[in-house]
Amino acid sequence: MIVKQKELFELSPLFEEVQMNRIFEDGKTFVDCIPKQPMELILQQYEEQKNSANFNLSSFVHEQFELPHVFACDYHTDAAQDVEQHIHSLWPVLTRMPDEKKGSLIPLPNAYIVPGGRFGEVYYWDSYFTMLGLKASNMFEMIENMLNNFSHLIQTIGFIPNGNRTYYLGRSQPPFFSLMVKMMADIKGEEILPAYLSSLEMEYRFWMKGADELNQHQAAIHHVMLMKDGVVLNRYWDAFATARPESYREDVELTHQSTQPKEILYRHLRAGAESGWDYSCRWFKEGHSFASIHTTEIVPVDLNCLLCHLEQTIADALNVKGDLLKAEKYHLLAEQRKKAIHTYCWNETLSFFTDYDCAAHEPKTIKTLAGVAPLFFGIATAQQADSIAGILETEFLKDGGLTTTLETTGQQWDAPNGWAPLQWMSIVGLENYGHHSLAATIAQRWIQLNTDVYKRTGKLMEKYNVVDTHLEAGGGEYAGQDGFGWTNGVLLALMKKYGNV
Repeated sequence: MIVKQKELFELSPLFEEVQMNRIFEDGKTFVDCIPKQPMELILQQYEEQKNSANFNLSSFVHEQFELPHVFACDYHTDAAQDVEQHIHSLWPVLTRMPDEKKGSLIPLPNAYIVPGGRFGEVYYWDSYFTMLGLKASNMFEMIENMLNNFSHLIQTIGFIPNGNRTYYLGRSQPPFFSLMVKMMADIKGEEILPAYLSSLEMEYRFWMKGADELNQHQAAIHHVMLMKDGVVLNRYWDAFATARPESYREDVELTHQSTQPKEILYRHLRAGAESGWDYSCRWFKEGHSFASIHTTEIVPVDLNCLLCHLEQTIADALNVKGDLLKAEKYHLLAEQRKKAIHTYCWNETLSFFTDYDCAAHEPKTIKTLAGVAPLFFGIATAQQADSIAGILETEFLKDGGLTTTLETTGQQWDAPNGWAPLQWMSIVGLENYGHHSLAATIAQRWIQLNTDVYKRTGKLMEKYNVVDTHLEAGGGEYAGQDGFGWTNGVLLALMKKYGNV
């Protein structure tokens, strides 16, 4: 009989005490610590010592746990390098080698690139945009390593978690695996598609789990939601309804401001983390109120575009394999989803693609850059693309690029912040529909902003203030990192396409 080793975040009440008392600068540090002896023994000693007069929680924790390895602590930007040279010098700094199981880390078989200097783990959707830069750098072996790592996670866990840490095992992230497979096919040829077919199908089963159990009495389960016309669309979801271990204090404190039951609030927070947009008012029921978050009641337009691409990629792999009958099944699923995206996510009033609120049975009224996903994936009509292009130019375009939303809430995925993945998807989406001049303007402003901040700080940031380009971006749950993986990737890809500013 195999006895499951306790996870650090299961060490109640020690875990809660450490996180709520801010023993470390942020919640992620503790969950990445490595215990120096069996967890049960640590907990036993804590219970024996905690009521003694001279007990110090911080000292106890530092005695019992090895702190996470500080990566690249000796890395310093070479001021003589231009931004492109800087990115190339950062790839080795952001590279992590295969490792054994330590603490919460889930080992991977191949080397990989992490988002920023502090991280020891890979992140799912970040990696696709990082890989754009690896492709521009002709680092094809690293692209294949990372793709094979994600395939390994699907084959061993059943899905790609948020990151390769045990505390992320309740959720995934935006499903970009099919785009990574297509990137590899662009490099090596379409004949490689069947090699990833099993993993593509397993990921699809993860996102569609429970679809055959939906009915009028149970219209939502796991990641699937039954719409009023009988079609099934997807939402973000997490298997657990507890505070996130890596952001425990923040989640608990939010319960004091919310009227929602704790378990429901925690599920919405976790689902918001799965979305990658952690956090944005696109997930809020009431204006700027974080406490009103209701992520699991929402059908996100971008998620369903991604799953449409996954369905089509499976069809393409089956076609290459010669299984034409099964390929047609997935092609029809993709076409059905495209139609549903138009039905539920095209907001006639706003002339823009928005998320759909299943609780209110109507489209959300907030415009966000998630609305460019149908352009990026070629799902929008030409007329819809023209409308969206006009709105991007008049409402979203700022001095440094596109703002994520039009609302300033203090959340990092709202105004005035801009993010590399959304600039890329917007630019490619506009190019797909012939809006070349606007695409180039966005690209040039983003390149200029990234370059200017690099000259001022010696860093590439996770996100940028696109409204006031003399300020750094704000919001988030940890300090800005050296890197940043997807910023590096998108910037290199854009510079290769549009040239240096």
